[in-house]
Formats: sequence, structure tokens, C-alpha cells
Amino acid sequence: MNIFIIVSFLVVALGTALCHHHEHYFIPHYHFKYGVHDPHTKDHKSHEEHRHHDDVVGSYTIDEPDGSKRIVEYTAGKHTGFRAIVRRIGPAHHPHGSSFYGVTHWGFGSGR
Repeated sequence: MNIFIIVSFLVVALGTALCHHHEHYFIPHYHFKYGVHDPHTKDHKSHEEHRHHDDVVGSYTIDEPDGSKRIVEYTAGKHTGFRAIVRRIGPAHHPHGSSFYGVTHWGFGSGR
């Protein structure tokens, strides 16, 4: 009986020593890219991003309603934080519209 207990203990001890628990570490890594170019709605934009470990690099562009284009290039990291460079290309065109200076909701404004 004592030998059975000793052998059982040795089997459990040997089995525990041979079975090492390994943690699986997942390294984040991805890359995506997309764009929209719709002449009907005039919706033009793009976005691209790449991540490897804790470092992210990306950019996006969008055609603004005023006719200019916004370009944003960014980086992000565990130790550097988020940093972006924003540029606007092209002149902004604003359409001329009607002026409602002096007009109130109830119609008693001067309208001039």
C-alpha cells in the first residue's frame, strides 16, 4: 500500500514537472485600406492604417464641402501617445447666399 502511494505521488509530481504552462502572447498586427469615390454625392475619402506591436501609423483624406481637401497623417505608440499632422490643401470656396440680417421668427424685423 505504501509503495502504491509513493508511486502515485511520483507520477503526479513527474506529470506536473513535464507539463509546463505556456502563455500565448499575441502580437497585434494588421493593415487595412479603404476609399470612397462617389461622383453622385461628391463623397470622396480614404483611410489607411498599419499596426505592428504597439505602433500604429495611418492617414486619411476627405474632400471638404468647401472644396478643400483635408489630409491627416498620424502615429500612435505605447510610449509616444497619439500625434497627428493635419493639412488642408486647396482654397475654400463658400457659396454666396441670402442674408437674413434683421429678420426675426415673427416677421417684425426690418429686413434690411
